[in-house]
Amino acid sequence: MKVLIACGGTGGHINPGLAIADIIKSKYPDAEFLFAGTPKGMESKLVPKAGYKLETIKVAGFQRKISLENIGRNAKAVAYLATSGRRAKEIIRNFGPDIAIGTGGYAAGPVIRKAAKMGIPTAIHEQNAYPGVTNKLLSKEVDYVMLTVIEALDYMDKSKFEYSVTGLPVRSSISRMAREEARKKLGFDDSFTILSFGGSLGAGCINETMTETIKWHVGKGLKINHIHGYGGMGKDTFPHAMKAAGIPLKSDRLRITEYINDMDVCLAAADVVICRSGASTLAELEAAGRASILIPSPIVAGNHQYHNAMVLGKAGAAVVIEQKDVTNERIINEIEKLYNDPAKTAEMSGAAAKLCVTDTNDRILQVIEKLIEKSKK
Repeated sequence: MKVLIACGGTGGHINPGLAIADIIKSKYPDAEFLFAGTPKGMESKLVPKAGYKLETIKVAGFQRKISLENIGRNAKAVAYLATSGRRAKEIIRNFGPDIAIGTGGYAAGPVIRKAAKMGIPTAIHEQNAYPGVTNKLLSKEVDYVMLTVIEALDYMDKSKFEYSVTGLPVRSSISRMAREEARKKLGFDDSFTILSFGGSLGAGCINETMTETIKWHVGKGLKINHIHGYGGMGKDTFPHAMKAAGIPLKSDRLRITEYINDMDVCLAAADVVICRSGASTLAELEAAGRASILIPSPIVAGNHQYHNAMVLGKAGAAVVIEQKDVTNERIINEIEKLYNDPAKTAEMSGAAAKLCVTDTNDRILQVIEKLIEKSKK
C-alpha cells in the first residue's frame, strides 16, 4: 500500500501528518509513504528527520493586506499557482499512491485536490476548531474529513463530505506519569505547581506576565512550584529580569529554561498550565487532564486559537483571556483563586480530561480503512 501525505508550513500541520503516518505504519508495517510539502517550510527538516521521504512543491498563500511587500508576495503566489497543478500531478503519477491524506497548510491544497480529481481516495484532517482556508476548500472535494473537535463543523458544509471526530494524536508519553512521581523527578515537593510557556519561540505577553507572577509568589513565600519556558524571544530578557529581581533560574521551587524538553513530565507535575492554545497543546492538556489559563495568540489565521481555547473554556476546563485583556493583576488573581481552591482546580482538570478522545488512533484507522476499501473498487 502506498500512502501520500500532504502538509506544510507549521508544526501544527506537519506533526499530525507524521503522527497519522506512524498510526498507519503500526497496522500496516509494509506501507510505503511519501510526503509532499514546500521546499523551505518546516516540513523540509521535520519529515526527513522522522524517516520519511519528501517531495517538494512550490506554493504560497495570498496576502490580503495591501503593501508593496505583499504585492510582491502575491505575484510569487500567482506564479506558483500556475505550476502547482502540474507539479502535483507529477508527484502523484511518479509515486502512484493508493490513498492520499492532507493535514493542512498551503502544500496540501494542490496535491490533495489533484489526487481527488485523479480518482484517488482522499481524506483531510482538521486540527482546529476554526478550519484553515485550505481544508475548508478541500472539504468539498475529498471523500472523508477527520476533525479534532465537532465545533469545526460550524464553519464547513457538512453536506459535502463524510466526517468523523477523531481527535488529535498526541505523544504516547503524555498522561502516563503520576503527579507525585513527576514532581519528584523535577526536584519539587508536592506543592501547587504552575507550568507556563509560549512555545519554542516564546510569547512576549506570557513572558512579561510570568516575570511579575514569579516575583509575586516568590516575594510572598507561597508554596508554589513553577516551571517556565521563555523560548527564543525571551533569552535576552527573561534571565536578566530574574537576576535583577534576585530570583534564581533554578531552585527547589523554580525551573526556568529557554526550552522545555520534557513536556510530558512537566505536564504531569502541573496543577495549572498557562499557555497559548494551538491544537496540539490543547490535545495534550486534555490527555493529561490539566486545568489551564489560556491566552490565545491574536496573530494566527482566522483567530483560530481563540476558537480552540473556547472549546475548553465553555467546558469549564480553562480560563480564557484574550491577549488584549491580559494584565499582571488579572493573571495573578486567576492563579491565586486556583491556588486557594484545590476543588475548583480539580474540577477544571476533570473537565479537560472529559474532552480527551482516548481512542484517536483507532478512529483514524477506521477512516484509513474506508479509504483502502474505496481504493480497491
